[in-house]
Parts: sequence; structure tokens; C-alpha cells
Amino acid sequence: MTVRPARRFRPLWARLWGRLQEPPDPSSFVVRSVLLASEGRPISPRAVDFAASMAAPAHATVHVLSIARVWGTSLGLPNPGLLPTKREWEEQRRLVAEGVTALKRRGIPASGQVLGTRAAAKRIVAEADRHQCDAIVMTADPPRSWLIANLLWSHEPYRVSRLAAIPVYLVVDQNN
Repeated sequence: MTVRPARRFRPLWARLWGRLQEPPDPSSFVVRSVLLASEGRPISPRAVDFAASMAAPAHATVHVLSIARVWGTSLGLPNPGLLPTKREWEEQRRLVAEGVTALKRRGIPASGQVLGTRAAAKRIVAEADRHQCDAIVMTADPPRSWLIANLLWSHEPYRVSRLAAIPVYLVVDQNN
């Protein structure tokens, strides 16, 4: 078994100093597979609609992914108290099931998955690469000041857009 690096990661210098590029116009962008991702927040109906509208013209598949947050380690070792609880796992499974059901109602082939990790942005980009997705769609909060943005877990969609070499479409949730 050979291990090869992810093919779509951007170089380190581009991630650190590169500016975020606007993704291409979704109406003219043809995709084979789309990743509808969440770092643990509910997936908004607008994000589901956006992913469905991207996938429908090309009869593409949509993979729904949600992250159950692992809170860290204790003295460098995994600690069961820092892992997601059964209730948190069930909540993420419910969110993924709702997303898959909404997509299937629209006639879009969809699958779903819940993963636990501390590094949500890296894992979302790796899963997009593993599923050979052409685009990532995520629900996001409105952009915040650079001073506090990187300290917040809710800023993960913006981290994904910096890490990914494929287009990332952020559907800004206006409720926040």
C-alpha cells in the first residue's frame, strides 16, 4: 500500500500569505462531486439548496460531512473525557441525515458521514480530496475582524477556504 500526499493542497506560502481567491461562478462551473460540509453547526437550508443547484445540471453526487469536535488531548495522550459524547455524535448524525434526505428529495444522489477530529479544516479538505470533490459548500458566519477570527471555532469555513485548492463556496448565515 503506497501513501501519496493529497493532490489538491495548496503550498504553504500560498496558504500563509496568499489572498483568498473568489471561487468561479457556480452557474458556469461544472462539477462531478460536491462536498457539503459542516464543522458541527447545523447545515442551513440555503447551503443545501446551493449544493443541489450546483450538482443538478451535471447530475453530480453530493457527499454530506459533519465534524464532531474532539476537544484535545491530556498530556499528549487521548482522553475519553475530551471526546464527543454520545449525544454530540447523535446530533451530528441527525444533521447529516437531514442534509442527505433534503438532497435526495431533490433527486440528487447523496451520501453522508460524521467524523471526529480536532483539526476540522484539514479533515474537511482531506475528505474532499478523498471523495474527489470538485467544490466544497459550507454554511458560514459573517466574516469577523482578523484579530479575533482565528480564535473562534465558528471561523473554520474560512480556514477551509484558505487550505483548499478547490473552490469553496461559503453560504453566509444571516441569522448570527
